[in-house]
Amino acid sequence: MKKEQLLQKFKEIYGGDGEIRCFFAPGRVNLIGEHTDYNGGHVFPCALTIGTYGAIRRRDDDRLRFYSINFPETGITETDLAHLRPGQESGWSDYPQGIVWTFEKRGYHIPKGFDFLISGNIPAGSGLSSSASLEVLTGLMLKELYGFEKITMPEIAQIGQYSENHFNGMNCGIMDQFASAMGKKDHAIFLDTASLEYEYAPVKLDHAKIVIVNSKVKHSLVDSAYNERRIQCETALKDLQKVTKLKTLGDLSREDFEQHEMAIQDPICRMRARHAVCENQRTVEAVQALKAGKISEFGRLMNASHVSLRDDYQVSCEEIDVLVNLAWEIPGVLGARITGGGFGGCTVNIVENDMVDGFQNIVGESYEKKVGHRAEFYVVDVGDGAYAL
Repeated sequence: MKKEQLLQKFKEIYGGDGEIRCFFAPGRVNLIGEHTDYNGGHVFPCALTIGTYGAIRRRDDDRLRFYSINFPETGITETDLAHLRPGQESGWSDYPQGIVWTFEKRGYHIPKGFDFLISGNIPAGSGLSSSASLEVLTGLMLKELYGFEKITMPEIAQIGQYSENHFNGMNCGIMDQFASAMGKKDHAIFLDTASLEYEYAPVKLDHAKIVIVNSKVKHSLVDSAYNERRIQCETALKDLQKVTKLKTLGDLSREDFEQHEMAIQDPICRMRARHAVCENQRTVEAVQALKAGKISEFGRLMNASHVSLRDDYQVSCEEIDVLVNLAWEIPGVLGARITGGGFGGCTVNIVENDMVDGFQNIVGESYEKKVGHRAEFYVVDVGDGAYAL
């Protein structure tokens, strides 16, 4: 969406007086390193050029007003600074409300309210982090609108994670918000989630493209199952800490895990921990392969990641497995895996340039025959993190 269109809609909804400022925060796709971010491991996401656009204007009172171009039937949602409470379930505006609440908890006082309008082009339910995009967008807006110059973009990512954990009740890790805040064009972020140390790695796919396939399904159990997986990993960690020194599952090598895995009492928790440990190692190896130009090896590790997410972490589903299995059968597909929280959403695929059209045709037709509805395909560009328009 162009800035002019955003401003025009803002003035239509709220009137045209005062200074209106516009911002953008991207969605993300994770190339490898899934469900490692809350286990102290590594992740390798990149920001996309799709995301959430926002316009904001300060008010002279304490009212907060929210409007989404994507949900015009909802109209304007109103509250005020004194009545922000976790668990109120106001719909999409819970996410920006949670950021305001978290700013206050961190000592960044919001003295006056605002009018707030957004428009997003991340497909709903795709698992490409529309919520993190909205959180980071709001954090950047508040930083700029109220002059919080000391707040860094990594801190905005942390504010987004804290808000989603404690205001929205989703026990997510830091990856999605960090990718939206810290993305860099044509680069992915190799992030150690335990220390928040990171480096940018060029995504040099001279002869291939990143193709995201949206299964167009999102099963309702995703949030509860996500939180359940986190609890299972925490249980496994406590058992392991009885026999070896470690702070997170990300501290373990594959060999360390194999030596101590039977200390984990529950076999389900053991499976979850196996995925967390091995996925972390795969991510480290995948980044090394990419830096060395070994795209085929990177793709092989993506495939192995999907098998682990399907079998040990059990966050795939029938529709996603259909997409991945179809991709694996096509020459020119270097790697394919589920991406995001799971139970639907999207796959990420590395496809050789001359097969991109064929990939979409073959997978599209076969998927529709097998599951009864169409998938959506996005040949994506890697973009920058959040910024003012």
